[in-house]
Amino acid sequence: MKAYLTKDIRNVGIVGHGGTGKTQLVSSLLFTAGTTPRFGKVADGSSTTDWDEEEIARKLSIQTGLAYAEWPATGSSEKVKINLLDLPGYSTFITETKASLIAADAALIAVDAHVGAQVTTEKVWDYCMEYDIPRAFVLTWMDRELASFERSMESLEQTFGRTVVALQLPIGTERGFRGVIDLVAMKAHFYKPDGDGQATIEEIPAALAGEAKEAHEKLVEMIAEGDDAMMEEFFREGTIPIHDLIPAVRRAIVAEKIVPVLLVSALRNVGTASLLTFLADAFPHPDEHAQVGFKEPGGKSERVERKYDDAQPLSLFVFKTLADPFAGRINYFKVKSGVLKNDATLSNYNRNLPERFQHIQVVQGKQLSEVAELHAGDIGAIAKLKETTTGETLGDKAAPIYYSPAQLPEPSITFAIEPKTRADEDRFGVAIHKILEEDPALRFARDPQTKEFLLSGSGQQHIEVVVAKLHKRYHVDLTLKPPKVPYRETIRGKADAEGKHKKQTGGHGQFGVCRIKMEPLPRGQGIEFVDDIFGGAIPNNWIPSVEKGIRDSAARGYLAGFPVTDFRVSLYDGKYHDVDSSDMAFKIAGSLAFKEAMKQARPALLEPVMNVEVYAPDQYSGDLMGDLSSRRGRISGSEVRGHNVIVKAQVPLAEMLSYATDLTSMTQGRATYSMEFSHYDYVPPELAEKVIAAEKAKRGLEPVEEEV
Repeated sequence: MKAYLTKDIRNVGIVGHGGTGKTQLVSSLLFTAGTTPRFGKVADGSSTTDWDEEEIARKLSIQTGLAYAEWPATGSSEKVKINLLDLPGYSTFITETKASLIAADAALIAVDAHVGAQVTTEKVWDYCMEYDIPRAFVLTWMDRELASFERSMESLEQTFGRTVVALQLPIGTERGFRGVIDLVAMKAHFYKPDGDGQATIEEIPAALAGEAKEAHEKLVEMIAEGDDAMMEEFFREGTIPIHDLIPAVRRAIVAEKIVPVLLVSALRNVGTASLLTFLADAFPHPDEHAQVGFKEPGGKSERVERKYDDAQPLSLFVFKTLADPFAGRINYFKVKSGVLKNDATLSNYNRNLPERFQHIQVVQGKQLSEVAELHAGDIGAIAKLKETTTGETLGDKAAPIYYSPAQLPEPSITFAIEPKTRADEDRFGVAIHKILEEDPALRFARDPQTKEFLLSGSGQQHIEVVVAKLHKRYHVDLTLKPPKVPYRETIRGKADAEGKHKKQTGGHGQFGVCRIKMEPLPRGQGIEFVDDIFGGAIPNNWIPSVEKGIRDSAARGYLAGFPVTDFRVSLYDGKYHDVDSSDMAFKIAGSLAFKEAMKQARPALLEPVMNVEVYAPDQYSGDLMGDLSSRRGRISGSEVRGHNVIVKAQVPLAEMLSYATDLTSMTQGRATYSMEFSHYDYVPPELAEKVIAAEKAKRGLEPVEEEV
């Protein structure tokens, strides 16, 4: 395919609540544009962007799907390239959406025309606000029973404000939906249901002319607001010429003055050509989306502005990594500046090593096609880079810059996993490493006490998908054990303690003494070590050993083997011996001082508390609140949306482990929920005693009779 210039590229993230038909919409757009010869369907596993075995089996998006369509803008014979990022909508996989949406320059938010705004609709809106990208809504499933344009518009306006404005009106309702009225050009676009997606453009039917005129005036008023010259022309002439109105709509969308609403039936391929024209006409090209890099990684150093410009030094950002069992590591990237040519050697700034870009490619679902070059703002893929993974920046060695990756929430649930056979154990290490490369929302560790392998993710379904991938891709079979709540330990009081390690053997002995003060820190502050030694009571070269001993002991826990956090330790005195003191002696002394201080400092158990949002028909609101309260939840509010309600609460994770199943049973499968980590809080004493006793029995530790 040809190389597109920056001004002819649109990078569009397709986002929305699970089940709103995003993947089907992408397949319909590709078929209408003539990019794919077959009309792919999610139902039969033939959609372009849900090509992974798990996605086909579960009929939902699990990871980022990439595709592109070529389509002309209004009044032009030249096509633009529309890169489509099909992003997951189910709450379990929403971290993948946030991680990849960073590569988009605008977002198309899919909304079910039967339901209206849902929990994830608000969440992806917030992501768009965080990344400062323009957005539009598309009402999907317009052909389904009980689909309502009016009810959906009311829901969106109530949720997101007066900037939400219709850009189209429907022609027909439910199964009779057969086209849209373009409120910019004031023309009717008729479609043949189950056809090729191409529109026949006619005059607006007389029965809809009045409604269309009223909606057109509302749209123009919103666009002209703040533009005195345009407003004056509108009131004088009663309208604005289309050659002025199209660029005005575009400016208003890019400036986020309006959020337009469009309409489709993706499964019957109605409205897709009109939507493609909108994406080509109204969404920004990359150089209209500001970007900032940094002189050093981490996003805290001096800011560096870098334009999407072919004349700028070459830089690109890797936003997604796939682990293909045959092709190896595949990196999806966005060219941030300059022109990337085949066989270029770039510097990985994060790792300070060179990477050769042989066979750069563009992505169409699972198909990769080689291209000679990619211009600033375009999205591509590269296989078999030596070291590069998600979140890293590469480019011209002489002009380093670092782009910040998405800030993702911590995993909310942990399972223990165990290889079933010795052969599985041998293959397990390499396989889990590859899975971790492609999923930044996962965490993997080994418990130093129980020796269990622990896998943490966004929810039970997330972990189950990972286990299924390990089996299908790498032939590793695992046993999944019940979820493990990531408790923490902390202190409530202050302590002053001494750690003394003295051992005499033949030859050199071991000697180290340290005195520490311990005090609690606010929640979430971690561990702070303060060196208050003066006068050489402990030589400087052994102070880090004391700190290491304290941190290692904190990691092993005190009450029940959970990590101790949110405390400050001040090392203020000690003793040493010129011959017998050593790093090891002071490390042990630090560990002993920590254990002694914990006895005095009123140790306590902490548990993770989650922000929970439940979206359900309003008839279940009482049952939902009662159930969440019975789980030690604190109801923070509820909000009515049409015939539905959103219940918000903070609930301990330990009480939410079976919630998905219980919610389905309680609401006959009509409710959905999202959950993300909020903070740690104290476990009630009677429950803490049970948790500590159970954990100690599991780990084979001696009981500790301390305040909890």
